[in-house]
Amino acid sequence: MDIVHVPLGARAYDILIGPGLIEQAGTHVAPLLRRARVAIVTDETVAPLHLGPLQDGLRGGGIDSVALTLPAGEATKSWPHLTRTVEWLLEQKIERNDVVVALGGGVIGDLVGFACAILRRGVACLQVPTTLLAQVDSSVGGKTAINSSFGKNLIGAFHQPVRVLADLSVLDTLAPRDFLAGYGEVVKYGLLGDAAFFEWLEQNGPAMAAGDVAARGYAVRRSCEMKAEIVTRDETEQGDRALLNLGHTFCHALEAATGYSDRLLHGEGVAIGCGLAFDLSARMGLCPQEAPSRVGAHLSAMGMAATLADIPGDLPGADALLDLMAQDKKVVDGQMRYILARDIGDAFVATDVPRDAVRAVLQDALAARA
Repeated sequence: MDIVHVPLGARAYDILIGPGLIEQAGTHVAPLLRRARVAIVTDETVAPLHLGPLQDGLRGGGIDSVALTLPAGEATKSWPHLTRTVEWLLEQKIERNDVVVALGGGVIGDLVGFACAILRRGVACLQVPTTLLAQVDSSVGGKTAINSSFGKNLIGAFHQPVRVLADLSVLDTLAPRDFLAGYGEVVKYGLLGDAAFFEWLEQNGPAMAAGDVAARGYAVRRSCEMKAEIVTRDETEQGDRALLNLGHTFCHALEAATGYSDRLLHGEGVAIGCGLAFDLSARMGLCPQEAPSRVGAHLSAMGMAATLADIPGDLPGADALLDLMAQDKKVVDGQMRYILARDIGDAFVATDVPRDAVRAVLQDALAARA
């Protein structure tokens, strides 16, 4: 088992990474509890696979549990399901000193984390991420949120978990598309700040996708280490933490354009967005021309969504996508912030990006769908 520590003073916590952690949950959760009882929130996809083993693991440590199962899918990150979750936790008489367990992917992690942030002005949340995307990104760093009709993650709070249990065994239950969607976030870390890691992924990505536990363990650990380093420097995204949004400005607009549906999974949007960010960087003369090609070649070699052409169905035009991007949380003083790159492993925050340059990149990407 690997442990990545997130040193945030009074809010510090550990990310535990390894196989079999759900079965050993009692051991890892008991030290966090004042009374031997937790509330678990999960979804209809995850519950049949992992809720029973988690409750058995907790029971092995003498911990009782109650569980709420919500619908699966991005649409669950909404006011109605947030209300339902908070009201259910109050029904269960969850106190400020109790622990709520988020068992699921990014949707459950974000929703339950936000519920914990506002319940009794802050209840502890233990994250048990069941997707690769959640293990390397959404369960770590304390960003919690629900979506709005105006955009993704616009209603939320920073609320750090008390512990993260990243059980590598659960990755075996993911459909290939879901695993590769999570891989989009893994690639992002190499692209934004570690060229050697990206090179390692070029060599080992196929083995990861094929089930190599050692490769998966290293990729999850390195991703968590990088996120922990950045979050420690900039917990509430005043500066460096924005680098973690590489690809996300494009991604969030594409998710809105596809109705937060299965047409485009979040990690797929991140991967496509990273490609567009590198295209934009190269077009502006900021990075070598071969960098976008290398990014695209690796995503294609992994058999994952890499361009707008990989999104089924109709997409709006470039100007409509630009309008959706303008709703992004990274708008500061009315000015868009983009995460661009000088090269693979060297991303930076840019505010002086001409709208015409972004429009041209989108127009070319949309034209390639025809």
